[in-house]
Amino acid sequence: MKHGEHDPTHPSRPRSDAEPAAPQAPHEVADGATTEAGAPPVAEGPESEAPPSEADLEAELAETKDRLLRALADIENLRRRTARELDETRKYAVTGFAREILEIDDNLSRALQSIPANAGQEVGFVKTLAEGVAMTQKAMMACFERHHIAKVTPEIGEKFDHHRHQAMFEVETDQPPGTIAQVLQPGYVIADRLLRPAMVGVAKARAEREADAAAGASLDRPA
Repeated sequence: MKHGEHDPTHPSRPRSDAEPAAPQAPHEVADGATTEAGAPPVAEGPESEAPPSEADLEAELAETKDRLLRALADIENLRRRTARELDETRKYAVTGFAREILEIDDNLSRALQSIPANAGQEVGFVKTLAEGVAMTQKAMMACFERHHIAKVTPEIGEKFDHHRHQAMFEVETDQPPGTIAQVLQPGYVIADRLLRPAMVGVAKARAEREADAAAGASLDRPA
């Protein structure tokens, strides 16, 4: 080799662009497969699991079906509760207003009761006034009826009901104890809800009166 020439086998010799690249040995993969030079080896994942059995599929299907039925039941309960709340709101929306105007109906009733029976026949303007008050009260009751408001007027001798009546006092009569002996003021309900209880006097048996008298006499007796 002459001086100045490079040894083609020497590692420091620059390779010309015209020279073809030397072929590289293929890379080996773990399982023995080979890839071309420069391409990354394709790594295979772990072995695939065995397919689920028929029993596992049936159990998963049953669980999914159960969750679906529970979700449908919750939706139905929510729909019913919402419908019930809307219905109650519609029925009882005027509760506060109705309670305020009950006193007006009470005053109209008192006005009619205060007019003597013969005054309407003898005095013309009194008759006209009584008819006007009665018509006003009738119109108000019609308005109450449209809004599902009804008057509760207990009958004498009717059994006392603490859900609809309010006992103001006890009356010593021959009526069975626990029955209504006197009605002071009628009550009202709106739909199926109590708006105002009827104020009543409740009958008290005579035996209880005699027992109370005996107890009072023993207290008055000096020791």
